[in-house]
Amino acid sequence: MATPVVTVRPDPSYQHPAFEGWGTSLVWFANATGDYPDELRETLVRLVFGEDGLGLTIARYNIGGGNAPDVRDYLRPGGAVQGWWHAPDGTTRGDVDWWSAEDPAGWNPDADHTQRWWVDRIKPYVTTWETFSNSPPWFMTRSGYVSGGFLPWNDQLKATSVDDFAAYVVGVTERLEAAHGIRVDSIDPFNEPNTNHWVTILGFDARPVGVRQEGAHIGPELQHQVLRALDRALAGSATEARIAAMDETNPSIFVRNWTSCPADVKAAVSRLNVHTYATAQRTAVRDLAKSDGKPLWMSEVEGDWGHGQDFEDMDPGLGLAQHITDDLRELEPSAWVFWQPVEDYDNMAPGGHGDLGGNWGEIQVRFDCTAQETPRTCPVRTNQKFNTARNFTHHIRPGDHLVKIDDANTVAAIRPGARTATLVHTNPTSAPRDLRVDLSKFATVGPGATVAAIVTDRSGALRESAPVPVDGLVANVRVPARSVTTLVVSEVAGVAEDAATFRDGRTYRFVGVQSGRWLAAVGPGSDGLVIRTADPASADQLWTVDRLTGGWTNREHHQLRAHDGRQVAVRSGALVLEPAQETPDEAARWYLSTTGDGTYTMANVAGPGNIEVTGQATADGSAVGLWQPNAGTNQRWRVIDETVPDG
Repeated sequence: MATPVVTVRPDPSYQHPAFEGWGTSLVWFANATGDYPDELRETLVRLVFGEDGLGLTIARYNIGGGNAPDVRDYLRPGGAVQGWWHAPDGTTRGDVDWWSAEDPAGWNPDADHTQRWWVDRIKPYVTTWETFSNSPPWFMTRSGYVSGGFLPWNDQLKATSVDDFAAYVVGVTERLEAAHGIRVDSIDPFNEPNTNHWVTILGFDARPVGVRQEGAHIGPELQHQVLRALDRALAGSATEARIAAMDETNPSIFVRNWTSCPADVKAAVSRLNVHTYATAQRTAVRDLAKSDGKPLWMSEVEGDWGHGQDFEDMDPGLGLAQHITDDLRELEPSAWVFWQPVEDYDNMAPGGHGDLGGNWGEIQVRFDCTAQETPRTCPVRTNQKFNTARNFTHHIRPGDHLVKIDDANTVAAIRPGARTATLVHTNPTSAPRDLRVDLSKFATVGPGATVAAIVTDRSGALRESAPVPVDGLVANVRVPARSVTTLVVSEVAGVAEDAATFRDGRTYRFVGVQSGRWLAAVGPGSDGLVIRTADPASADQLWTVDRLTGGWTNREHHQLRAHDGRQVAVRSGALVLEPAQETPDEAARWYLSTTGDGTYTMANVAGPGNIEVTGQATADGSAVGLWQPNAGTNQRWRVIDETVPDG
């Protein structure tokens, strides 16, 4: 049987913003291991942040809420992160009115020494810091516990404690910066707030049972109050940190939350954070971030992707690699952040005390090691996720720009000024593949251009082969079955003249992915847009696209015009055709975004709003309008270049 051939074509005419880096939250592993013996701690630091390890450069510090002094610890190992408050002697769970942000006696500047050991130790590696909260302190919650409310759908933060909570997270951030000599870039006050995960269940003895971590349901309206309060608190603060939000568990919930935000709340948020524990509507978050002019992080994910705790199985490594690939291609984030790459070995072990899959984390160690332990008695283990993750983290580095590529198993990046490109390809199949690396989208491919492959599969990690020469504009590289392969391309630069999908002076058709019909202008006397049955002779189905800004980023502005010259714009919330402006205002400017599959969304710069077939209609003449991004196929358009060549 012939080896399958897969063509991969990186395209630098569509570039993401400069990549900020790969990161991790510090809980719970930092809390659990921060007082381990030096040899163990240093092994973990090297594996997570070291050059030969994951090489992370972003760290998210968890601001612990902390249960009342009289509440016995009931959370998972590492999960009980100490709060920064100092309660008077004899304080119980029922005492909730003693704390004031303005009273120094209410603060404990020595709190959380284990997580903070990590902060001090990793300062040489970390370029970007974020603080975030899983739960307010117990005295700001309705239930009196940091593990959630007694009903998981009820808001857990007391309405009367909103300002105190904002003062608390800002106060901790200020103290963390001053004590450790770091600069915190952002504060996210939430963690998966609009979910029903977080609940406290009391047993017959009135003590919490069956709950494992801090968490707090905070619905959208209360989120708005918190974000406004946090904005006010930061205005008078010593920290220069800005607000990130809202760390929702998946893109769909994020879209629901963000689109509910009033304009003043959106204005207070400097960056969008989203998790990808579910993956629907990734592209909707992408389009919202563009229309609202915000940078975007994929700020947390982890998973198992395997069949029980196994350090040799490639399935978890392949699963993680494909998830990273899909996140980078569909979300277009400027950072990608692990939940925690170090997991509790016992929590993952068969018959252990865990409630997760066996392959969470890239590194596993017991979270109950003592001060007398050594790497022999408390071993540190890595799995195949650790290996495949390094195919990404070692070779796509801060400052690189991810670029469009036309294969769903591959991501690509360029390094400005270095004349190199990097591709990472996941082959989940049981057969090898021949990758045909097409470099025709670059302006120059040097005569000495080569492609070096770095392969991770079950037989080894990061095995580098001899570089393959580029023949003209193409190199052929065989990748093994069930592998992740990094391809480092030398001597490439620039953008070819014919690389971009949309070029001035050319003519296009837009075919609705869901309807199969072509976008058409309604004739004179109407300002509407509709879908029509394909008619190659109809000028009403022809469009021009002019790039209005001068770069190659994925956030360039475009003007869309019908064949008769009218421009597509948004007026009073409606999609219209109108006389073209020489310099279009924002309402007549569009972001054109793609995952590399030949289809695009068209998001309004003044947004948020995407061009869509109204009501998912399919009939000839159905209206085309504007709706908030939702990743629906009625908002995706296949592009056909209809330009008639000269001569």
